[in-house]
Amino acid sequence: MYEPSHFKVEDRAQLDAVIRQHPLATLVTVGEGGLIANPVPFVLHADEGENGVLRAHLARPNAQWKAIAAGAETLVIFTGVERYVTPAWYATKQETGKVVPTWNYVTVQVRGPARTIDDAVWLRAQLESLTRQQEAPRAEPWAVSDAPEPFIAAQTRGIVGIEIEIASIIGKFKLSQNRREDDKLGVLNGLSANPESESQTMAALVKEHGFGGNA
Repeated sequence: MYEPSHFKVEDRAQLDAVIRQHPLATLVTVGEGGLIANPVPFVLHADEGENGVLRAHLARPNAQWKAIAAGAETLVIFTGVERYVTPAWYATKQETGKVVPTWNYVTVQVRGPARTIDDAVWLRAQLESLTRQQEAPRAEPWAVSDAPEPFIAAQTRGIVGIEIEIASIIGKFKLSQNRREDDKLGVLNGLSANPESESQTMAALVKEHGFGGNA
């Protein structure tokens, strides 16, 4: 990933937070059959292994798990909040007009050796962990045990577990850090004026990271 120094984030707590807040990632593998990419929800187990572990599952008919079993190289791309930035927000536009559109975004990439797991106990634990992660904010969270046991057992037979040992993790928070202060203020004000939640989230990130140097 192209990663200019002013957008580079190395703080592991911030990177882990992106993974947990945006668990649906793009799982990319490359092997003898070429590139394969699929959207897959992951659960981060940061305290396991040397650098943490990612766990997920794939549908058994999905050939990507076979590529992983054969030793395919693995990349997982987590995409956080993103927003278009119009040149109209820049003070520079009024002075010289020498500005162009861009995009602000947050992304985290994880690489590491992966293995497949075809064990009913492991798969049940993975399903429960993923469910807890996603259902926790709800007032009445759904649990795997709410469904009939024979049904869950049948569903479990239709999936294959994936475990990725994190070998490297890098983050890029592109939040207008490379603009001069009045341009950044224009971006902040432009985003803040939009009541839509993702614009508000991006505005908060620009305010937190965009001013005063690196993220």
